Amino acid sequence: MTLGVIGRKVGMTQVFDDQGLAVPVTVVKLGENIVTQKLTKEKNGYVAVQVGGFLVEEKKLNKPELGSFKKNSVAAAKPLQEYRLEDNAAYNVGENLPIDQILKEGMLVDVRGKTIGKGFQGTIKRYNHGRGPMSHGSKFHRSMGSIGAGTTPGRVFRGLHMPGQMGNKNHCVRHLKVVRVDLDKKVLLIRGAVPGCDGGLLTIHPSKTKWN
Repeated sequence: MTLGVIGRKVGMTQVFDDQGLAVPVTVVKLGENIVTQKLTKEKNGYVAVQVGGFLVEEKKLNKPELGSFKKNSVAAAKPLQEYRLEDNAAYNVGENLPIDQILKEGMLVDVRGKTIGKGFQGTIKRYNHGRGPMSHGSKFHRSMGSIGAGTTPGRVFRGLHMPGQMGNKNHCVRHLKVVRVDLDKKVLLIRGAVPGCDGGLLTIHPSKTKWN
């Protein structure tokens, strides 16, 4: 996995590019992104760095979490994210990640977050299914209809689209363009929409897959 940063979604706005066109962007407030721990092949079985997103009060952590921070003499931070690397010698515990080396204007990034929970929804809203006639006399309005034949196969196939919990799941939006990086204000502008509600936590890292 490539090294990434942790941020918090602020909201959406628009900026104007060099041609005067309005570009819809999501404003992301970047966290401190402190290296809280270094994992080695000898001790942990793999090479990685553990990164803490935002500084928090010690009372918001339990004793095992707080003990890990005090052992490494690092300020308490949440959430924690591990990034596997081939070599972590360039990163020291207690230092901030070099955001200007990880994210640059114009590059494509993958953004991960938890989607907005919509509660229990039907198949029309959840999966964009069609509906029946809404006029009088119709017995089929917004129900999902047949879910399978009776004799063959005589059961419901696994994975069939049905009503249920919508949203509130981890989701990744790929290949979003970084419009602007403001390190003084710790603000990142990403073109388009990202998962989650305003104030939700996000993980941003450079895209490693090529666009099809």
